[in-house]
Formats: sequence, structure tokens, C-alpha cells
Amino acid sequence: DYAKNRPQGRPVGPAGKDAAQPQVRIIEHADVKRMLLAQKSYGEGALALMLYCARLVDEQHTGTPEAADEARLLLEVLTPIAKSWPSEFCLEANSLAIQVHGGYGYTRDFPVEQYWRDQRLNMIHEGTHGIQAADLLGRKVLMEGGKGLMLVAGRINRTVEAAIQRPDLAAHANALGQALQQVGAATKAAWATGNPADALANAVPYMQAFGHVVIAWMWLDVALSLPGDASPAAHGRQRAMRYFFAYELPKIGAWLQVVSSRDATCAGMPEDAF
Repeated sequence: DYAKNRPQGRPVGPAGKDAAQPQVRIIEHADVKRMLLAQKSYGEGALALMLYCARLVDEQHTGTPEAADEARLLLEVLTPIAKSWPSEFCLEANSLAIQVHGGYGYTRDFPVEQYWRDQRLNMIHEGTHGIQAADLLGRKVLMEGGKGLMLVAGRINRTVEAAIQRPDLAAHANALGQALQQVGAATKAAWATGNPADALANAVPYMQAFGHVVIAWMWLDVALSLPGDASPAAHGRQRAMRYFFAYELPKIGAWLQVVSSRDATCAGMPEDAF
């Protein structure tokens, strides 16, 4: 609501800004839309993941023995991501909300600064990011011969195969399929030496990349289920999905590069150099 009502700045035309023109609401600026789309993609993407995990918890108790075991394995892999990804990126959404408010966002005139302070705890009390990342790369993706990881990949590929049949989603499906392959290759490369110290030195970037792939999967699944109407809610989710694939999913390349190369920049830093 603040972005829809706060006037500031003027539109830029071919001749530049015209001071004689009235100010526009900040939501009309592309960069403000970027920040709002980021918040939407983080918040609703995280919610989709949590609801998916909740369904898996139910399936452990209500499904056939085979389905219950699959739900257990899927949860083993997804739990570190469900604990860490929303904690990190929904905090970033809080930070962007402050930015949209400008200087007001830093004051107690609006609640967004309180939201940020409250949410900052999540990255701490969920076991710290490093522990969740080490659990994911050091244990969960390897357990039972990698069966859980293969199950997650299978579920993602199922969504990819459905989405690739839709002309409006085919490019996103291909992007997700390629991203999944990158995670698989990085997992193997991280453990190429068989030395846990080598593999886990960059466990957090691995978890960030894996988390982004999972959230992209959630968004593609959401897009598949959207009704064909042009309602504002459906259009907003479609745009949030497009934003995540265009602006967020490409980030995994940099994260996985240090994982695949087993980069020792951080692990090899001498203590007295800090």
C-alpha cells in the first residue's frame, strides 16, 4: 500500500525528466517493482515449500508404506532447505520492504523495521546456516546411497516434464532442468576427493543453490496450477515465477562454482590474518 500511494520522482521520457510533470507513485518505478517482486517471490515461494513439506509429513502417516517411505526420504533432504532458505531470503524480503519505505522504513512510524528485527532470529535459532548446510551436503544427499536426492530430482523432473508441454512455460522448464543438473554435478564434484573437509568447506553456497532450485521448482509447480483467467492474483503469481527464473535462478552458477572447484579461500584463511 505504501508503494501504491507514495509519490516521488517523475517518469523518464525520450527527452529525460520533465519537472513540469506531476510526481508518480513509487510503484510505477521499475526498480520498486523489482523489490516488490523479489519480496513476493521469496515469501510465496517459501510458503509453497513449507506447505509441500507439511503434506509430506501427512503422507508419512496416511500413505501406503511405499509412499510413506518416499515422504520420509524427501523430508530428509528438504528439511535443511525448509529451515534455512526461508530464514535467509524472507529476511531479505524484510530488508527490501525497509528499502521501499526509504528513510521511513528505518523508523518506528512503520512496522517493517520491527519485522526485520524479529525475523533476524530465524537464521540463528534454526541451528545456524552452517549446520543446516553441513547436514544437507554432508549427510542428507548421501544417505541411503543418495536415494533421497534422487527422489527429489525425480519429483522436480516430473514437474519439468509437465511444464515443457506448455509453450508459455517450456523455457522455464528447460532452465530448471539444467539447474538441477548443475546441482547434481556440483554434488559429485564436492565429494570427488572423498575428504569431508574439502566437500563441506563451501556447504552454505551449495545449500543456497540447492534451495534456489527447490524454490524454482515450487514456482513452476504453482504456475502449472494457475487458472487460465487473467485475475490479478493469477497474473501476480505468474510474474513472480518469471521474476524468480529471470533474476534469482541464474545466481546458482556462482554459488556452485566454488562448490565444484572445492575452493579453499575461506577454509585456508590463516587465523592471524583476520
